[in-house]
Amino acid sequence: MGGESLIAGCLFRGEGVLSFLSQALIAPFSGGSMLGLRGPQLPPAGILLLLPFLLLLPPAAPAPHRASYKPVIVVHGLFDSSYSFRHLLEYINETHPGTVVTVLDLFDGRESLRPLWEQVQGFGEAVAPIMAQAPQGVHLICYSQGGLVCRALLSVMDEHNVDSFISLSSPQMGQYGDTDYLKWLFPTSMRSNLYRICYSPWGQGFSICNYWHDPHHDDLYLNASSFLALINGERDHPNATAWRKNFLRVGRLVLIGGPDDGVITPWQSSFFGFYDANETVLEMEEQLVYLRDSFGLKTLLARGAIVRCPMAGISHTAWHSNRTLYETCIEPWLS
Repeated sequence: MGGESLIAGCLFRGEGVLSFLSQALIAPFSGGSMLGLRGPQLPPAGILLLLPFLLLLPPAAPAPHRASYKPVIVVHGLFDSSYSFRHLLEYINETHPGTVVTVLDLFDGRESLRPLWEQVQGFGEAVAPIMAQAPQGVHLICYSQGGLVCRALLSVMDEHNVDSFISLSSPQMGQYGDTDYLKWLFPTSMRSNLYRICYSPWGQGFSICNYWHDPHHDDLYLNASSFLALINGERDHPNATAWRKNFLRVGRLVLIGGPDDGVITPWQSSFFGFYDANETVLEMEEQLVYLRDSFGLKTLLARGAIVRCPMAGISHTAWHSNRTLYETCIEPWLS
């Protein structure tokens, strides 16, 4: 190949200067000399004339540096522990390598029955230093009961920097169902009469009673609930305005749940839907907490900051290990 055709070939293929020089200067000296077929050949004169100009070209620009992913904080649910999230941790490491993921190991097992305000304080103390070291923001993935803990954290933390709050099958509007957890905890009570326990000072000492929401005894719920009625802004309290302002600092609220959950009752509670007095499910936009914008839901939706991701075929204990669910509903929001 002559000098002119070699130059044209390099430019046509988009090869860099180093590749061009390699072909022009090195290849002629290696043409079969080791086999003794012919001696080394000098580069064509055209190449030698162009060499000073090629050496003056600026170096290739370095590959762009991808910004690091925001840290992810995971909060477990009732009777759970950090071990339950090993699959989720694996998925994040595979799809977003280098992400700092912290699965908080607090209030495990039976300790998850502790009153939710006590848990909010404990998880808040663990979350604060992580946020302080991440000026670009963090993501929260909060499962089941942990979703309520996280929503309370967003309300009471004045300077939180949560980008995405991912609520994973969490009873955000409360729970009203006979689950195995309830039968184990209160074996002699059914959902129809559990209000007698949960809406007592003694009952409010159990986390599950903090979000027990009996649609047939709404007055008792509003007066006795020491947790859910407060973070929902359903009962007046001196911190309501500040909590609403804090909650609205969140960048995005991602709601995940589905009809085959089997625990969250009604399952639409994961999307801020709930029963009326006739046990007909009213969707989020029909709830008073939305219509009154009591803690910011309506404002979030208006600014396009609420993502709803329903998915059928997933039972309650499989949400954090289902790969399809992760890729569809979680991974897109872990910036």
